[in-house]
Amino acid sequence: MAETAPSAKRWLPLEANPDVMNQFLWGLGLPPGEAECNDVYGLDEELLEMVPKPVLAVLFLYPITPESEQERLQKDCNKQDPCDGVYFMRQTVGNACGTIGLLHAIGNITSEIKLVENSFLDRFYKSTANMDPMERALYLENDREMEVAHSDAVAAGETEASDDVNDHFICFACVNGQLYELDGRRTAPVSHGPSSPTTLLQDAAKVIKGMIAKNPNSMNFNVIAISKCTEA
Repeated sequence: MAETAPSAKRWLPLEANPDVMNQFLWGLGLPPGEAECNDVYGLDEELLEMVPKPVLAVLFLYPITPESEQERLQKDCNKQDPCDGVYFMRQTVGNACGTIGLLHAIGNITSEIKLVENSFLDRFYKSTANMDPMERALYLENDREMEVAHSDAVAAGETEASDDVNDHFICFACVNGQLYELDGRRTAPVSHGPSSPTTLLQDAAKVIKGMIAKNPNSMNFNVIAISKCTEA
């Protein structure tokens, strides 16, 4: 989980575990009855159908390789179209990509969910609403409350945490009819074309399949969906 800019601060990585992420988000101000993280067990259509709907955002964990780094740097050199309405932040803290992926996810679905008033998440998004992506990154870097919450979530994981990792979380969200890849190590959101709330999971799965195909020798991939909770 490499960082995007020099920073002395490094966190231990967040585990790709929906239960851990749920407790993390619920503790920060996402009501348990609003949304929750769920495993995506495969990218075939029948397995995607098993994911609770509606899906609000998708998190993807993948290994960083020389090839993926070259592609990222090449894409960052391309001119980016304006991404009006997209909540995006950079990553300056090492190994913080799991938390930033969750912040990207929740930050782009605040119209679909109701956060606990005056909770950490409520205050964070209100405080950073008019900041640029790097200002948001520095705000997070200096936020002691989030650092402690992240550390507690890491401790709740099932595997022993190590800062010597080379995996990275990104988020996929649908904003204004477009599928966006949100990666704090990039300079801006990346649009992957038209999407909709009902096709978000399938559209993200297509992009994820393409990324996996470029790294066929690795098994270290994980997909987690954030779904809106609905009454039975």
